[in-house]
Amino acid sequence: MYLGQEFHMAGDWFIIHFTENNGMAFGLEFAGEYGKLALSLFRIFAIGGIGWYLNHLVKNKAHVVLVSSIAFIFAGAMGNIIDSTFYGVIFSSSEFQLASLFPAEGGYSSLLHGKVVDMFYFPILKGHFPDWVPIWGGDILFFSDRFSILLMPLFQLE
Repeated sequence: MYLGQEFHMAGDWFIIHFTENNGMAFGLEFAGEYGKLALSLFRIFAIGGIGWYLNHLVKNKAHVVLVSSIAFIFAGAMGNIIDSTFYGVIFSSSEFQLASLFPAEGGYSSLLHGKVVDMFYFPILKGHFPDWVPIWGGDILFFSDRFSILLMPLFQLE
């Protein structure tokens, strides 16, 4: 897919929309190259902590809803670290073109400095408030953010 390409899966309710971000949730970033490195290292430690907690929940037979919720958070964090660790090394830039896998000139970034791919887009509610309504006046779109999860089966961790 090229940057910005989308496929409507369920009308305008569920859309696969290819976008990339440089940093944290909602595209936030800090401190340039060193901030990206710090964020990537933090993600690795966070995955370890979330993984430990998920293992603890499974061993103690926690409610399936809690285990599933933490598993989705774990999978999303794992997907983000895989993206930021490897995508910059193995893909060319996807700005204004289709990215190529293993380009001869090398990837667009170094290890741990890649962009994170987000694809799931659920614009649940579209509407319009009158312009005189403070803060929310004008067009509104509820849940306009894109996100990703690494789809993986739930399994018993030993």
